[in-house]
Amino acid sequence: MADYSRFESLLVEREDTVLVVTFNRPQARNAITINNGMHKEIEDLFSEVATDRGVNAVVITGAGKAFCAGGDVKGMANRAGDESSRLLKAPSTTGSARRLIVNMLEVEQPIIAAVNGDAIGLGATIALFCDVVIAAENARIADTHVKVGLVAGDGGAVIWPLLVGVNRAKEYLMTGDMLSAREAERIGLVNRVLPDVEVLPAAKELAQRLASGPTLAIRWSKASINKVLREQVNLVLDTSLAVESLSMLTDDHAEAARAFGEKRPAVFRGR
Repeated sequence: MADYSRFESLLVEREDTVLVVTFNRPQARNAITINNGMHKEIEDLFSEVATDRGVNAVVITGAGKAFCAGGDVKGMANRAGDESSRLLKAPSTTGSARRLIVNMLEVEQPIIAAVNGDAIGLGATIALFCDVVIAAENARIADTHVKVGLVAGDGGAVIWPLLVGVNRAKEYLMTGDMLSAREAERIGLVNRVLPDVEVLPAAKELAQRLASGPTLAIRWSKASINKVLREQVNLVLDTSLAVESLSMLTDDHAEAARAFGEKRPAVFRGR
């Protein structure tokens, strides 16, 4: 069995053959960055879970009030005025972003997202790439890349159209608007919505049910359905990551990051 104790930003606990993974940076609303090592830990986590024979199901949740607030916009603001930093940052994130999604798809065991609070940007992507999504009534879901002048390149352009259809996906990815958990359930973005205190127990209950079921049949069913998802990843992900990298170099992104740091509305100029 794999040893997950080295992870610093993830709390990983075994409950029989269920692995409960908690994004564990509540002071930062579980924001994921390359610099703090959390992104690499998530990449490694999925790689190790895929080969862990002691795990039959996985639950992912967040510590504190958020599931995951996505990327570190404060870090973006710090880089906004440094063009050389933006030039270095753009290509360096592409490989890591692709590995996270590909490693997640390599996990044969069912993954249940217990979305205990806001799931934003990459946080939403990770939740939606799970096999079942159970959300708290107070949770909100959004891919807000566009609000900081970026393309939804790290998986949003792949998964949203599959779950809610092309036109709805375009609306939410082009506006970055927040969806309440109930609205997300109505349009098929999440499986079900429960009172906040019931979300994690319900996710664990489903995970235990799957973990004690016919595991080979469950895994192979998942693998068969995921052929569609893999095809979309192969079709879309490299392009969306490439144009996200380009969008990191735009004046609009720099302006959005500065505006966030200065707590003012951004003024976009389309360049």
